[in-house]
Amino acid sequence: MLPLSFEFFPPKTDEQRETLHRSVQRLLSHSPDYVSVTFGAGGSTLSYTYSTVAELKTAHGLDVAPHLSCMGGTAAEIRELLQRYVDLGVRRLVALRGDMPSGMATAGEFRYAIDLVRFVRAEFGAHFHIEVACYPECHPQARDAREDLRHFAAKMAAGADGAITQYFFNADAFAQFVREARREGVTAPIVPGIMPISNFSQLKRFSDMCGAEIPRWLERRMQSYGDDSESIAALGADAVAALCRRLIEVGAPGFHFYTLNRAKATQAVIERL
Repeated sequence: MLPLSFEFFPPKTDEQRETLHRSVQRLLSHSPDYVSVTFGAGGSTLSYTYSTVAELKTAHGLDVAPHLSCMGGTAAEIRELLQRYVDLGVRRLVALRGDMPSGMATAGEFRYAIDLVRFVRAEFGAHFHIEVACYPECHPQARDAREDLRHFAAKMAAGADGAITQYFFNADAFAQFVREARREGVTAPIVPGIMPISNFSQLKRFSDMCGAEIPRWLERRMQSYGDDSESIAALGADAVAALCRRLIEVGAPGFHFYTLNRAKATQAVIERL
């Protein structure tokens, strides 16, 4: 089995914390290389992010990679947060541009993830292993695929150690993106982000926002099941496991699972592999 990593989001309620705890306990059996924790800019979930990182690291002994977003944060605030992570023993980061925080009219001091990567390297040298994001099916706000690829290559050259893709369901799109990235001089690992399927209406909503294309055949079959959640989950696990097998064939170096703080759908895929 290839190296695995899992993404979680910071819980805000006792019920969410208990759900996360149960999910982590179940997924630990798959010996992840590390786990990541998403970031809420502008103070919305920042304190939850740090406390979740600390909990996963100290209580579960996990290598944790906090997401770091440049939206809504000043250089001083980001420097302070990074120092707190250094003090906690964190050695990984996922550096992202991020979405505009709710209610904010302007971005933070940094505009793009490349600015954040440069800042982390300038302030903390090689302390952090930095992952960045990439989009095999093109960033939804990019003018075109070539521009998107050039921005990605520049971000890697700025000091990133690896990349995690947005989720997708087309292995050929990933393989083509990697080939083009290599021609642009990117040599670091590009790990596919994998979205297990348990709730298709939720997946459709996410995909419409982030530009991930759901294959027509899969969408139509999912729709045919209506409210039959068990059939949806089984088809989803089969389809995503088939995608992962194809990704292994084209040379994927690992898998990064977007768990949505649930273990069942992710485990169903891993068990099929």
